[in-house]
Amino acid sequence: MAARKGIVIICNLDTRGEDIVFVKDLIAGRGHEPILLDFSMEEPPPFPGDITTEQVARRGGLPIEAVREKYRSDRDAATSNQIAGAAAIVGELLRERRVHGVIGIGGGTATLVATSVMRRLPFGMPKLMASPMAAHPAYIDKYVGTSDITMHHTVLDIVKMNPLLKAQITNAVGAICGMVELTQGSDIRFDKPCVAISSFGFGEMAVQSAVGLLEDEGFTPIVCHAQGKGDRAMEEMIASGAFHGVLDICTGGIVEHLFHGNRDPGPDRLKAAARAGIPMVLAPCGLDILSYGGRADMLERTRGRPQVVQDALRVQVRTTAEELRAAADVIAERLNEATGPWTFLIPLQGWSSLDKPGRPIYDPLADAAFVERLKLQLREPGRVKELDLHLYTPEFARAAVDEFVRLYEQAHIARAQVAA
Repeated sequence: MAARKGIVIICNLDTRGEDIVFVKDLIAGRGHEPILLDFSMEEPPPFPGDITTEQVARRGGLPIEAVREKYRSDRDAATSNQIAGAAAIVGELLRERRVHGVIGIGGGTATLVATSVMRRLPFGMPKLMASPMAAHPAYIDKYVGTSDITMHHTVLDIVKMNPLLKAQITNAVGAICGMVELTQGSDIRFDKPCVAISSFGFGEMAVQSAVGLLEDEGFTPIVCHAQGKGDRAMEEMIASGAFHGVLDICTGGIVEHLFHGNRDPGPDRLKAAARAGIPMVLAPCGLDILSYGGRADMLERTRGRPQVVQDALRVQVRTTAEELRAAADVIAERLNEATGPWTFLIPLQGWSSLDKPGRPIYDPLADAAFVERLKLQLREPGRVKELDLHLYTPEFARAAVDEFVRLYEQAHIARAQVAA
């Protein structure tokens, strides 16, 4: 049996007391310390939590009576108060090393409160939300965002224990106990400089080659899947100081955001590295396509364009010269603000595995329009380097890594001179 560890259970006891007792007993039976945090807002609970709803309310800034009143007239304010209070208390437990994992159990409100607390906890700490809302497409992004939260879809509502619900809750508790027993925790250490690499399938050969080459050069490469969430998480991790540089091969999120594609990472793509001053090598993989799979409206709007159909959910539509000029304007604006060294590499033979002579996505004139506009808008157009290579090759990876190493050493020398 693993060493006894603290697991916080975030729940509202006023509507789910019986079910939560079952959860607490299962965790205790596994040899761990269940810490029941109750954020009940509607009614007094049938029994107190280890951390009571009164404590949570006060820590959020309001007495519980005010929370209950607001729950009836301004539910958002009541919920926000309980989230703030719960997050502060769990953060304190974390600093005291009393908590090693967090599980949330409940419906829509419980899922919102629990995942809001979980998103403030460090990467690597076990976090699990068991809820019938876990697969709801309209809400899942708000619950998880870019955090490492595990969502367990109970299918059934967490109301009144029954054999089917018991099976799902048992699985969820087994998952969080297994996680805390096996986790290496959030104290993750690296003995080499970390380099973020943006990646997705149409640039995979270059990325895979670059990973090995970076390791050979003494770096720890961290691959971030540029499907919208992954490159957004990469931006957040760069902003938090997690990386010493970035090999941004797949920058397509820029055009996805501008033209509402499925891989939209939000409005802040490229900003974090520019502000952080870390070395950047960029490439245009993904700028040649827009992901419109499952989007009848967008597919109809772009019906006359070349496209590649992988399956019903993944349809790639070729970007136009006009769209690429708009992307170039955004990229240039952000690179003009960069405080560290950067290079944008342009592979002249194609930007992705889809972008080759004879393939429908191949459009060198549109690609050239992007390069022309990028150079025009940049204060330092000489940082754009054109290579007679295809991006989807080990040779391009070699060129990108060599350029990154050059910039990294340049930045290292500059820091040493400042320190002296």
